[in-house]
Amino acid sequence: MEVTRIRALRGPNLWTRHTAIEAMVRCDPGTESDLSADQQAFEKRLRHLFPGLGRMQPGERDARLSMAHALEAAVLHLQIQAGCPVTFSRTTPTPEEGLFQVVVEYSVEQVGKLAMQLAEKLCVAAYTSGPFDVDEALKSLRELDEDIRLGPSTGAIVDAALARGIPYRRLSDASLVQFGWGSKQRRIQAAETDASSAIAESIAQDKELSKKMLQAAGVPVPRGRPVHSADDAWAAAQEIGLPVVVKPRDGNQGKGVVVNIRTREEVMQAYQNALEYRDDIMVESFLPGSDYRLLVVGDRMVAAARREPPLVVGDGVSSVRQLVDKVNADPRRGDGHATSLTKIRFDDIAMARLKEQGYDADSVPPKGARVVLRNNANLSTGGTATDVTDDVHPEVAARAVMAAQMVGLDVCGVDVVCESVLKPLEEQNGGIVEVNAAPGLRMHLQPSFGKGRDVGSAIIDTMFAAGQDGRIPVIAVTGTNGKTTTVRLCTHLLKTSGLRVGMTNTDGVYVNGMQLDTGDCSGPRSARSVLMHPDVDAAVLETARGGMLREGLAFDRCQVAVVTNIGAGDHLGLNYISTVEDLAVLKRVIVQNVSPQGMAVLNASDPMVAAMAANCPGQVTFFAVDPHHPVLATHRAQGKRVLYVQDGHIVAQEGAQQVRISLSEVPLTQNDAMTFSS
Repeated sequence: MEVTRIRALRGPNLWTRHTAIEAMVRCDPGTESDLSADQQAFEKRLRHLFPGLGRMQPGERDARLSMAHALEAAVLHLQIQAGCPVTFSRTTPTPEEGLFQVVVEYSVEQVGKLAMQLAEKLCVAAYTSGPFDVDEALKSLRELDEDIRLGPSTGAIVDAALARGIPYRRLSDASLVQFGWGSKQRRIQAAETDASSAIAESIAQDKELSKKMLQAAGVPVPRGRPVHSADDAWAAAQEIGLPVVVKPRDGNQGKGVVVNIRTREEVMQAYQNALEYRDDIMVESFLPGSDYRLLVVGDRMVAAARREPPLVVGDGVSSVRQLVDKVNADPRRGDGHATSLTKIRFDDIAMARLKEQGYDADSVPPKGARVVLRNNANLSTGGTATDVTDDVHPEVAARAVMAAQMVGLDVCGVDVVCESVLKPLEEQNGGIVEVNAAPGLRMHLQPSFGKGRDVGSAIIDTMFAAGQDGRIPVIAVTGTNGKTTTVRLCTHLLKTSGLRVGMTNTDGVYVNGMQLDTGDCSGPRSARSVLMHPDVDAAVLETARGGMLREGLAFDRCQVAVVTNIGAGDHLGLNYISTVEDLAVLKRVIVQNVSPQGMAVLNASDPMVAAMAANCPGQVTFFAVDPHHPVLATHRAQGKRVLYVQDGHIVAQEGAQQVRISLSEVPLTQNDAMTFSS
């Protein structure tokens, strides 16, 4: 078996609407990839190596299994077993004997490509009776998926956008994501939106400055000040009054924070710990009570959680280290932020906290004893969260909203310490200790205890008003002849309506009349650049067969799809599109991906183009020179939209409504001197 020309189809394509990996797989009869002699034995060995392998689809021509079909099933089910949400796969023979096109859906491109490589090794091992470590393969897929895929916070916002039909595009390997297209686009980075100013983020990072601003707004905050040395930290602690909190002035995720400090030795050690993360350190009063995180989005509090520090409960038999290992065995706990919880780790802070309680890592706590591994309750250090959204007193929620607005954040994590959120902060000596830009959402999405909250939708709802989906009109044009002319005409018509138009064709990329690129720009890369441009109100995209074959479409759906005609000529032979019928199947991809509220504009005089109407999710407009063409006449009789030429006029008709434009008034016809052909 030889696997060649692996492609990533990043949009709707010839095979599926899903993103997919496409590979050419050669399985020549009589070679080592020929399974005709021992198909059952091979399948038995393959399933022994990979018990999670699902059903394999046999060849379409002879109903016999080939290595290509085995590869297809292996790529799909390796991804499924690794936790990837994929369902589609297909193997199709080419006209060349022994050569197949294998297409398998992916959710993360790099993971799909790795799955293809591992599946090839698996199939070869099954054929040669060699070894294959499927557990190690699945581990590598899971690790790569966790490293690359969007984190839980960004992922929740993306999922909420998709639920509203808002298209998205990941702009970097990190968490920078674009929602919508052109002039209607918005962007996020993790849980921070493009409406969050750098000034607001800077204020939130400066704990001393943000505390002063909250205090000026009447929000209760703990007393404290910046310190410049360990001795100054102890002096500040004495001024404020013990116990105190020592933390970096511009920290995040609880890094370097030590709370409830009561002695000079603890202050000195906490100061040195904070220095490992930042140079500017703060000391402030310790507020008694529980640690709460309130999430503010826009002008309302949308979720709240009570956070507990990382801890274990003694059983009278196990050591602290063993108890931590048991807690970390929870499948919800991981090493990063991709899982709902983070593993508890042993470090100097944990060992110091154990020492305060009279324990070390090998101590056996009595049954029922709570052993705290850290004073702060951040999930990133192994803490847990309990949803308390429904318990928050209106005045507490109002204080959190005021804090976010005072700093200027549209999405803000407000840290509150108090005995209970059931009553106002002033009644219990509680206060707001921090405000956070780009807050983590996983404690609200998947709390350790209680109800998960759809905070992703709350963020999307502030970015896009009800009824908005971030889309601009997209017209896709394909066919054998006349594509570029049609694109230019559509662009001109949209311009006359006052829209700023982005256009791609075989001459280049244009935005609002300015050429941004030259050459043949009729592929998906050029189309994506237009959809990303902030000055584009509408896009007209020439969609050539080569780009669809290489990468698929640049959009998930279009408002209008125009197919001019289908012909042979030099448009055949690429990627085994060897007949006019094959070409028609490829060209109709844009028709299949018309919006349900959109329109396909099809040539009624071309039988292959006219047949595409059955594949359109939206409405259809037929055009032809001859008003009496049977396809057009039938469509017109049904009261549907048609265009034709009659008595020197272009006639647009829908039901009883009719618009007539004299051909002599259309400059392109050169005063009606040019004729039309289908």
